[in-house]
Amino acid sequence: MRIEVLVDVKPTLGEGPLWDAEEERLYWVDSFDGRVFRCTEDGRELRAWDVPMKIGSMCLRKGGGAVVSLARGFHFLDFRTGEVSLIHDPEPDKPNNRLNDGKVDPRGRFLAGSMDTKEEGPNAALYRLDPDLRVTKLESNIIVSNGPCWSPDGRTFYFSDTWSGEIWAYDYDLETGTISNKRTFCKMTTPGGGFDGATVDAEGCLWSAHVYGGKIVRYRPDGTIDRVIDMPVKKVTSVMFGGSNLDILFATSMAKPPLPRFPGDGVLRGALFAIYDLGVKGLPEPRFAG
Repeated sequence: MRIEVLVDVKPTLGEGPLWDAEEERLYWVDSFDGRVFRCTEDGRELRAWDVPMKIGSMCLRKGGGAVVSLARGFHFLDFRTGEVSLIHDPEPDKPNNRLNDGKVDPRGRFLAGSMDTKEEGPNAALYRLDPDLRVTKLESNIIVSNGPCWSPDGRTFYFSDTWSGEIWAYDYDLETGTISNKRTFCKMTTPGGGFDGATVDAEGCLWSAHVYGGKIVRYRPDGTIDRVIDMPVKKVTSVMFGGSNLDILFATSMAKPPLPRFPGDGVLRGALFAIYDLGVKGLPEPRFAG
């Protein structure tokens, strides 16, 4: 295994690596500064788009462009023009919340949760954006939504509230996009760490970024720890497999902690990392069907 810096543009809060298997390009975002980045698997052809507010995550659309979960709701992003247009704001009455991490299910629905920007109270929720653009609340009483992802068969949904100290597993109904039978999948064991972004590999194992703990942990389908990677930064934020063979693990990090109680990092803070030679492959990320 080897860890390399792929791109170092010092995002205040680098998040949400997203590999586009069709175009073979990697996307990621700066949540705080409101930017979307794109590059090749070796870090070339760097491009960036500005969005008008903080961004939690994004997904690609089957018809082109993207859906972005911005501070004030779901929006379309047109890569050609840079234009951003509102789809729906599910929390107009909660100015201290913003939308955060999100992923697309195997049927093309976009699930994204919100977060309390002060990271103090259970004021946030998990939402599902359907291809017909209807929005449904799936879960509530969340502080910081993070790490949505699915088992390879799409029947198990994983999700975490960063400060609960747990990743949860749910039964997922692929026909309706509903969740049920919530249970604890695993608990935080990294001192000072919180569960952040996650992805599932082709073998059904879940990889989780332990933000503030500086580790990426691979969990077996039964929730036990299989492998731990020590990262060169403490504030590693999210992970996703990509590259032409889906065998590179890309990991984002933040340059500046959002609140003063969180630890700082050295010169590699904010870098986008590529981890090679893991002997594991990921799965292609679905596109939003709307």
